[in-house]
Amino acid sequence: MITLTGFMFLLTSAFLGFLYSPHLDTAPPRWVHLAHGLLLFLYQTFDAVDGKQARRTNSSSPLGELFDHGCDALACAFESLAFGSTAMCGKATFWFWVISAVPFYFATWEHFFTNTLILPIVNGPTEGLMLIYLCHFFTFFAGAEWWAQDFQKSMPLLGWVPLIPEIPVYDIVLCLMIAFAVIPTIGSNIHNVYKVVAARKGSMVRALAMLFPFGLLLAGVLVWSYLSPSDIMRNQPHLLIIGTGFAFGFLVVRLFC
Repeated sequence: MITLTGFMFLLTSAFLGFLYSPHLDTAPPRWVHLAHGLLLFLYQTFDAVDGKQARRTNSSSPLGELFDHGCDALACAFESLAFGSTAMCGKATFWFWVISAVPFYFATWEHFFTNTLILPIVNGPTEGLMLIYLCHFFTFFAGAEWWAQDFQKSMPLLGWVPLIPEIPVYDIVLCLMIAFAVIPTIGSNIHNVYKVVAARKGSMVRALAMLFPFGLLLAGVLVWSYLSPSDIMRNQPHLLIIGTGFAFGFLVVRLFC
């Protein structure tokens, strides 16, 4: 019940984003950013205590753990949509979902081999989510336009940087997250799996082959979006990300089992 309640907070947050910014490229009312931040904080809190409550009441079970992990997988899609409305990312919102889904899938893949969820000192479920809801709170004061305009206007101290075209702040954030969060995290996941596979004298190629369904999902969605005559990524971002998010959740649950 705690897990489901926490998940409903993110559903509410994504719905608010859809209601006030259906294409994720217009600024919603400022109170929506505050709501996004509070709802994400509540989700993080409930997600942190559900396992402890289950163990305290002796009601933990493999099914409960599976349900919790499935909700967390779907949360990648719904929180990406909430952040997309806050930062006015438009079609780039899909890539924010990608950078949340990739480390999640690799962590689940790592858990399959190690039977342990290994989190670094600075990790997504704690510091990562905290950074996101702080961004929501910041946008409540600064406005969503801060993210969508040229970074040299949003950050005047960087106005001296020459020969750089206009780049929105959210694109800078996307690149920084890939460089300093996603790549180091999946590198650690692969290293940990390699140690287990080597100890068992197994095949690393077969282990890496387990990532193929996720890669196929991403490739299929990107081809679909590219060939879409209606530009579905721009005109129906909620439909694309939620649909892909449910397919991703299915893959995560199958791997987790």
